[in-house]
Amino acid sequence: MGNTTVQEAMTPSPKSIESDASVIDAARLLTSEDVGSLPVVEGDQLVGMVTDRDLVLRVLAKDLDPHKTVVADACTEDPEVASASESLEAALQRMAQKQVRRLPVVDDGGRLVGILAQADVARVSQASETGRMVEEISEASPRR
Repeated sequence: MGNTTVQEAMTPSPKSIESDASVIDAARLLTSEDVGSLPVVEGDQLVGMVTDRDLVLRVLAKDLDPHKTVVADACTEDPEVASASESLEAALQRMAQKQVRRLPVVDDGGRLVGILAQADVARVSQASETGRMVEEISEASPRR
């Protein structure tokens, strides 16, 4: 991965959802985008991440009404993030250490500018590096 930065590997301008949206809207957006997680924003500021698993464990399993429950009540607040200018290697080490499969990418002001996922890394890495990274992240990884 050498001198590759997060910006070179990330997906820019990812779909996101506002914190005051209903979890039904989040589920529909997850489905239409065919993704397992969404950055949660207030305006353009990242405030959390919501996953399909969050919706199941924090809403459905608790018998909350998904039409009345907002994303802010189901998301993980203050997620681990990456900076676009940091090295891809440093971001991957943090993904492995924190056992997360994706990192929202923010600028110095906390504005969401991208997302770094395993698939992004695979596009810019050699096969051996990708395999090692996936293995490290997946070891006992909670689904995030």
